[in-house]
Amino acid sequence: MNHTPVMLNEVLDLIAANTKQSRLRVLDATLGLGGYSEAVLAKFPDSYVLGIDRDGEAVRLSRERLRAYEEGARFEARHSNFGDIGEIISSSEPFDVFMFDLGVSNMQLTLPERGFSFNSDGLLDMRMNPSGDSRTAADVLRELDEKALAKIFWDYGEERFSRVIASAVKNSKSPITTTSELVNVIRSALPQPVQRKMGTHPARRIFQALRIFVNNETEELERVIMTLGEVNYRALIIFVSYHSLEDRLVKHSFRQWKSGGKGEILTRHPLTPSESELESNYKSRSAKLRAFLSEKSNAKFLISH
Repeated sequence: MNHTPVMLNEVLDLIAANTKQSRLRVLDATLGLGGYSEAVLAKFPDSYVLGIDRDGEAVRLSRERLRAYEEGARFEARHSNFGDIGEIISSSEPFDVFMFDLGVSNMQLTLPERGFSFNSDGLLDMRMNPSGDSRTAADVLRELDEKALAKIFWDYGEERFSRVIASAVKNSKSPITTTSELVNVIRSALPQPVQRKMGTHPARRIFQALRIFVNNETEELERVIMTLGEVNYRALIIFVSYHSLEDRLVKHSFRQWKSGGKGEILTRHPLTPSESELESNYKSRSAKLRAFLSEKSNAKFLISH
């Protein structure tokens, strides 16, 4: 299974320029298939990486990929939600780098049975942790009313036609249980001229919104930021986001940290993929990278939207 980490060179350059220790301790909080972890381990020979992911299958595959590093005691993978990193931080030696690649992984998108992709037919699942989470995207469409669905589609997908699509979903003749059924309902709800002007798949924003809601991604990100705001030692914090809601949350939190004397914002404006990366990896098109260098601080920070 192919996996291309987004803006990998930029991530590695930031680590090289802003860390002082010869033996880095890195927390890869969104391990996925291990692309970032592998690159860090290869570039920094004395580094140690702890990778966590809420998707048990991702943890299994990354362990296979990085078995040599794990056997050499330089890599460890755990099945854990990144919102729970406070427990890891409190029970571990300080980490020099925290890495977050938000959003859905390539593995999840390419397996039709996971229900993340509008390009493949499969059950409408979208759970990142199928073994631990119970409510699927199909359950959400069935259980919530039209007003609640429209709010989800607008808040998490910024879909202009959120109300139209929510109405079509609730007025469907039968429950929507597969990805192709949802795509068909969305296409039938939107006039053809509207779809032609979108410049992208008409279901993209709805699938994104459902995924974020099903997996409580915004709430988990807020928990992460609250935890990182209490880190009172030097550490490089890197976020790669793909949605304006996530990026705004990271941006505003970084500004609050800086104004409170916690450290320095390293990216005055977010870094975006290079032209060559966009050509080779189209999925990187919406990515934004922000980085912060935390210094010793005893300040406490709240979430600020």
